[in-house]
Amino acid sequence: MLFTKEQLRKLVIPLLVEQLLAVAVGMIDVVMISAAGEASVSGVSLVDNVNVLLIGLFSALATGGAVVAGQYLGQKDREDACKAANQVILFVAVSSLAVMLLLLAFHRFILTRVFGRIDADVMAAAKTYLIITGFSIPPLAVYNGGAALFRAMGNSKVTMWISLLMNCINAAGNAILIYGVKIGVAGAAIATTFSRVVAAVIVIVLLLNQNNAIHLTRPFEFRFHRKMIHKILYIGIPNGLENSIFQLGKILILSLVSVCGTYAIAANAVAGTITTLNILPGTALGLAMLSVISVCVGAGDYEQAKFYTKKLMVQIHIYIGVISLLLFFCTPLIVKAYHLSPQAAELAEKLLRYHAVCAMLFWPESFSLPNTLRAANDVHFTMGISVFSMWVFRIIFSYLLVNLFGMGVFGVWIAMTIDWLFRAIVLSIRYIRGKWKLKYVK
Repeated sequence: MLFTKEQLRKLVIPLLVEQLLAVAVGMIDVVMISAAGEASVSGVSLVDNVNVLLIGLFSALATGGAVVAGQYLGQKDREDACKAANQVILFVAVSSLAVMLLLLAFHRFILTRVFGRIDADVMAAAKTYLIITGFSIPPLAVYNGGAALFRAMGNSKVTMWISLLMNCINAAGNAILIYGVKIGVAGAAIATTFSRVVAAVIVIVLLLNQNNAIHLTRPFEFRFHRKMIHKILYIGIPNGLENSIFQLGKILILSLVSVCGTYAIAANAVAGTITTLNILPGTALGLAMLSVISVCVGAGDYEQAKFYTKKLMVQIHIYIGVISLLLFFCTPLIVKAYHLSPQAAELAEKLLRYHAVCAMLFWPESFSLPNTLRAANDVHFTMGISVFSMWVFRIIFSYLLVNLFGMGVFGVWIAMTIDWLFRAIVLSIRYIRGKWKLKYVK
């Protein structure tokens, strides 16, 4: 076996802890910001969707590099694995810097065109948060690139500790700047940006350790290699487009949420934050799946790829099922911590319970299983299905359910789960038929 139970445990448990930390601090962030009012929560939540769009793009590119590096490790080729590491860090650093400059230059256009008519206080909060957190895009892109490389070599413990430090800095900064200095949204944005800079510096320093199976070379080569970049982008671009179009669709749908009123934006923001806890095991084990399967594919052992896919998918279903049941029955207590108005709290509880039921039924096949396909270079199929499903089911059905049937924000969430169901069916069929095995060429 390419991975022992102990090796899997050392990979999976830190990933679970890391994702739990990220979700917990995200929830604490919203609770802290809520002290400044629903307008602040709404403004931050709107901008977070823009940030997630950009971050997802660079995370996908980092994933491309990690998959290529993992495949080289499966072939016992450490030299090319390290070359892939160099190239992915250089590429995400340069491209994220360019995107940051564009974001800052056109922030007014983004806010007015994307979100349309929203209350003035919500717009003010959104503008402040967008400008300040815009500076954190390059360091976060570099951190995600480094974290993906550590996961590729089966060392997720490092990123767990960095995530812990980053989240502690963020939470402490929020407490000082929001409650102490009392600068509200600006304080939350500054704390977030500073924590990401620290994380980026640490991960680069650790990657310079030449004893790592995958490391950055000394001196670092500031030059792109066409062949290696092509291999990385072959996986990274489809995955990045998939993530970006997915987030773009969510941003477009926010225009429907925003016209439902500030209470609806706040309820949607709180529910969206809490539901990340619901799918946390799927996110964490999905990252583990990407690392494990890329090594199996690089070694040409598809039977082990299928074995580990089944093993991890069963675990994801069990973990998400347990969390879904807990959230379903504990929702009122959780929502109460966010100090929402009665109308917003009632809506948030409804959204959370609906999500809990759907997540344990078919979320894993929709979002975790595709990582096996991506690890085998079957990226164009997953991208095509995701883009088609997003636009046809999530976006069109959202407009129909909100505007034609008057279902409000709940209609958006119903459309979201229709999207999940379609993806789950098609991607499961693709996996069972085994065509993904034909996509990797050494």
